[in-house]
Amino acid sequence: MASEALEPRPKGCMVAVVGPSGAGKDTLLAHAARFFEDREDMIFVRRIITRDPAAGGEVHDGVTESEFEMLKAAGRFAVCWEAHGLRYGIPVETRDAVDKGRLVIANGSRSALGLFRQAFPSLVVINVTARPEVLAYRLEARGRESRQDILQRLQRSALGVTGDYRVVTIDNSGSIEQSGAAMIEALTNCLPVKA
Repeated sequence: MASEALEPRPKGCMVAVVGPSGAGKDTLLAHAARFFEDREDMIFVRRIITRDPAAGGEVHDGVTESEFEMLKAAGRFAVCWEAHGLRYGIPVETRDAVDKGRLVIANGSRSALGLFRQAFPSLVVINVTARPEVLAYRLEARGRESRQDILQRLQRSALGVTGDYRVVTIDNSGSIEQSGAAMIEALTNCLPVKA
């Protein structure tokens, strides 16, 4: 459920969706993208990542390290950051889309929110989280870490967003119907107000 009701916005806006691994960001983003697929005033960003496009997870444009560096040097990213041994980029065209009054939704990172705010003064953060035992179950199902390692990592990490941001928190511990409805409501409330 969303933790804060947002008033509709008068102009374009960037929504950065963040949260810990296993929270279900990709699932909620895909759910919302299907729901809003006919909306021309909304853009769901396809990130550029230094990962094989066939690696699974979110649909993205996979590039090599050197390709990423060339794109960065050419000014092709509105925001870029590094996390978990990978590099991520949000295409520069997203700034123009926000300036033209569109709602742009991107899978972000809590560690990169300062960069998002520099690039997009009109920023809303949707923090997707879940109860620690749910996160542990989902991460264990991926088979990359032992349950004990996962639980220890979850105990060390905070699940919230720190900083002065407009934040909506969605608990994705339950059904996709419930958390998906909360995501759709949060995004609807971010849509620009029609004059």
